[in-house]
Amino acid sequence: TEAEVKAATQTERVVRARKLPLIACSVLAFGFGLYGVQLYMSLTRTPQLCDLPADLSDRFDKDAEGWDEKVNTSERMLRLTSLRKSMMQRARGHVLEVAVGTGRNIPFYPTKRCDTVTLLDQSLPMLQVAKKKWKDEHPEYFRRVFFKNQSALDPITPPYGAQDGYDTVVQSMGLCSTPEPESELRNLESVTKRDGGRILLLEHGKSYYEWLNNLLDKTAPAHANEHGCWWNKDIGKIVEDSGLEIVEMKRYNFGTTWWLELKPGKG
Repeated sequence: TEAEVKAATQTERVVRARKLPLIACSVLAFGFGLYGVQLYMSLTRTPQLCDLPADLSDRFDKDAEGWDEKVNTSERMLRLTSLRKSMMQRARGHVLEVAVGTGRNIPFYPTKRCDTVTLLDQSLPMLQVAKKKWKDEHPEYFRRVFFKNQSALDPITPPYGAQDGYDTVVQSMGLCSTPEPESELRNLESVTKRDGGRILLLEHGKSYYEWLNNLLDKTAPAHANEHGCWWNKDIGKIVEDSGLEIVEMKRYNFGTTWWLELKPGKG
């Protein structure tokens, strides 16, 4: 009967409504559980600081092929994918991206607003993955993209037409893996156009909260040994010491995710 059909439909709606919170809670529980496991592993496998070299780039070499699969879930949960997308919408003119890694920003490049794109990374295996990704994502733009296998601490030569410097310099999750972050930022400043050029950073580091900073400090050596990055750096102090001027700054995920737009300093 019509009444029975309505009753069945209503029951189905109630069951569906009850399932949604359970699904959401399950996803959150999985995320916190995953993060907790990473912290536990870091706490139980903490190497001595003296055992770690200043340059940990070999960690990226061995993980290049499986890097995307390794970080996909955590980046989605921390909203890093959407932050990457919004950051890349500000790219224009001659663009330099350092610490490009496997090219996780590549899908979001506004190529119609880019005169040239230079992708730089110290890890050749990582850069090779990024090169393949660029070919897949932007095959029509391959003649104006350049790949540089070098450290961001070494002198960087802009392409023809960008003698005054790059219009946009991009770096995501790079300050954590360089032994000289202030020097790197000054080097990036030296190749950024002084009149209107911008440096865009998406980094992770210290939190707003001391309890979380203590946890990050305690687990940092093991995390660096495993992943090649120190996740407890004070990004704000690094930027301040570099002499760059902050145009805009936002922080997410208890303050551990730093989104910054910088410009060359007045000095």
